[in-house]
Amino acid sequence: MNEKINKKLNQLFSLENKVILMTGAAGDIGSSLSKGLAEVGANMALCDFKKEGLNEIEKEIISKGNQATSFFIDMMDLNSVYSCVDAVINKYGKIDVLINMAGINKREPLLKGDEETFDRIIGVNLKGVYFISQKVAKYMIQEKSGSIINIASYNAVMMLGGNSIYGASKSGIAALTRSQAIEWAKYGIRSNAISPGHISTSLTAPLWDDPVRSKYLLDRIAMARPGKPEDLLGMTILLASDASAYMSGMLYHVDGGCLAGGQPWELE
Repeated sequence: MNEKINKKLNQLFSLENKVILMTGAAGDIGSSLSKGLAEVGANMALCDFKKEGLNEIEKEIISKGNQATSFFIDMMDLNSVYSCVDAVINKYGKIDVLINMAGINKREPLLKGDEETFDRIIGVNLKGVYFISQKVAKYMIQEKSGSIINIASYNAVMMLGGNSIYGASKSGIAALTRSQAIEWAKYGIRSNAISPGHISTSLTAPLWDDPVRSKYLLDRIAMARPGKPEDLLGMTILLASDASAYMSGMLYHVDGGCLAGGQPWELE
């Protein structure tokens, strides 16, 4: 590559020396993004409650000459949340980027939703995000800079049946992102949300394996394929890097053209 071009790309998109705290780092999407971010220079603070999965991802990243450290976090326990953030600060001295990837779901009809399910989904997907962001922001304020990347969902703006609680939590994430953007801009902190479309993971495998449901989904995706976890990497690098220095308060859809209208009718 032309040295001049390479220099400009590095200036815009390099994550070298940036410390990124990612929750949900042991999941299919979280692990894929963690590896990709580490490959472009990030120091990855991998946070999850799945210790074995975290250790495997950490070892894989380090084996390729990149940097990562694992930290335990339980998003339902605020003491655990705060301890995790403090541990990352003790290790690295700063947090440049927070990626709120952790999230859970349980599909069930509105008439069958119970309090335990409601409290757990809202607790992990929204309450936990609110308080870890608040904790991390206090450190970012000291540095007068920072980027928060929240993970919303297609269900924040459109709905699939059985996702009422999950959709409510992700709609809350979209609103929280805007609040963070307007209140914390004066401290040099940006906040944006990525809204993945229909991504193929181990958790969504039953949907894609079902011939009726998979056809329903594919008909609504212009690109006529499910997304892959790595399809989210480019947007994540953009929002974590200096290339997005004037971007804040927005919800960015990475959905293969799903919200645009899906696949068109064939015309004569």
